[in-house]
Amino acid sequence: MTWEEDLFGYLDDLEQQAEALYDAERAPELADRSRAEYQQVPLAARLMASLGHDLTLHVTGLGGVTGRLERVATGWCLISSGDLEWIVSLAAVSVVDGASERAVPEVAWSPVARLGLGSALRRLADAGERCIVHRIDGPRHDGIVRRVGQDFVELDEGADGGSRLSLLAFASVAAVQSRE
Repeated sequence: MTWEEDLFGYLDDLEQQAEALYDAERAPELADRSRAEYQQVPLAARLMASLGHDLTLHVTGLGGVTGRLERVATGWCLISSGDLEWIVSLAAVSVVDGASERAVPEVAWSPVARLGLGSALRRLADAGERCIVHRIDGPRHDGIVRRVGQDFVELDEGADGGSRLSLLAFASVAAVQSRE
């Protein structure tokens, strides 16, 4: 070996040592940044990465809802379980089992995913389907969604052709279960 090769070998070794020290010094900073960034990730972003997965949502006032995650949007998601569909308010979800470890940032969502709970309930009103509205505090209401306001849904709970309208605030809705 020539003296130049020795010198370059020595300088390479010093450079590698400096890189290792720099990496060791930055590791705690990177961990802090990672934690700081992760605190910005909402539940909906994790669910968005779980589209098409079978999972279980534990819903306040209702219990577990298991099925395939079909849609996620602002404040709600759609679970398909056999012949039933569940519109679940994300505010009522306490635990999710089976979700992806990844997240999809909101900027990558389609414009349809930005629609709120009211748009899903309007679809039910347009279809005239009978459904069960489960409230966060436990009771349930069986009826047909007639109209949807800004922050409430009008449910016709009348039986045998009679009409009995109930107004349910979105904040009280845990999930809506299809009947057909």
